[in-house]
Amino acid sequence: MFSNVGTLDRIVRLLFAASLLYAGLNLYAGTNLGLGLDVAAALLTFSGLVGFCGLYRLLGISTRKSPN
Repeated sequence: MFSNVGTLDRIVRLLFAASLLYAGLNLYAGTNLGLGLDVAAALLTFSGLVGFCGLYRLLGISTRKSPN
């Protein structure tokens, strides 16, 4: 597995994951929507920390700068 997520993209993913987690745990706690937001937050956190996005891989996208 190689990294295909750039630094700015990783930061944005982690910030968005934090906001989704907040909404899922506080605003929509105990609902199906809350559970969905928590799962989405977990996926974004994983891809932000690891630096790999499976959807990017399928679409052939990379936001990571290539080393020159």
